[in-house]
Amino acid sequence: MRIFVTGATGNVGSHVVRELIGAGHQVLGLSRSKEKAVALAAAGAEVLHGTIEDAEILKSGASQSDGVIHLAFNHDFSRFVQNCEDDRRVIATLASALAGSARPLVITSGTPIANTVPGEPAKEDNPIAGSDRHPRAATEEAGILASEIGVNVSVVRLPQVHDPVSQGLITPLIQIFRQKGVCAYVGDGLSRWPAAHFTDVGRLYRLVVERAEPNAKYHAAAEEGVPMRDIVETIGRRLNLPVKSISKEEAQDYFGWLALFAGHDMPASSAKTQQKLGWEPNGPTLLQDLAELQVSAA
Repeated sequence: MRIFVTGATGNVGSHVVRELIGAGHQVLGLSRSKEKAVALAAAGAEVLHGTIEDAEILKSGASQSDGVIHLAFNHDFSRFVQNCEDDRRVIATLASALAGSARPLVITSGTPIANTVPGEPAKEDNPIAGSDRHPRAATEEAGILASEIGVNVSVVRLPQVHDPVSQGLITPLIQIFRQKGVCAYVGDGLSRWPAAHFTDVGRLYRLVVERAEPNAKYHAAAEEGVPMRDIVETIGRRLNLPVKSISKEEAQDYFGWLALFAGHDMPASSAKTQQKLGWEPNGPTLLQDLAELQVSAA
């Protein structure tokens, strides 16, 4: 297949590109950076220069490909709601170029929007929260509209995706710890975050686009839920910083915009994903990568 990948030079995207090319697919990768475009070409991909703000570029990439994997997302989480609404627009644009065809459009969401059954981890077929409750649901709402105009849409929901350099929401969390001089968790620290290594996630996207099953939902969770206390204590040891518990009332002042997530229990199951696709994650665990954290990058 010839696959158009947005976010092709990002942390997840670079692993997806490598996985696709290794499996014999051709990749057309979107890149807004000339420097990153060099690395993308060196990996064996064809480069499409542009940004996700350019609708004509998006339509061009989608129209000349056998399928699309949409990964690009603005990770300035201080403007999270706007970024999610921007993603809604991007998906609508990509869908307009694929409508009425069987070509797959794989979009990217987050496992927390399926944490809708009290006391249970998020599961692939759970009802999802709406964007009024969780901004990231805008992505899947856009996917539903795309499927209604004949687009073959499937969704990959991401947990905290990690290596020793980057760990999703944990990366800005580490920045807060360094600024505050102390590592904190909320309450008893037993709230859980799911996680997966970049290599496992890259492989999952390849399996998803190859299967091209309409309206399918997949969870890229290698670990169902890692307790926040374990995460924070591991970071504290690596950064040589003290660790403490703070109350829910203190969380907003300490975490800022991250307070929206910091104390939330967000486990996610990938049992159905693994069974359906034969996906067997085998990369390092989150705590293993945090123990090897590249401090200069934190």
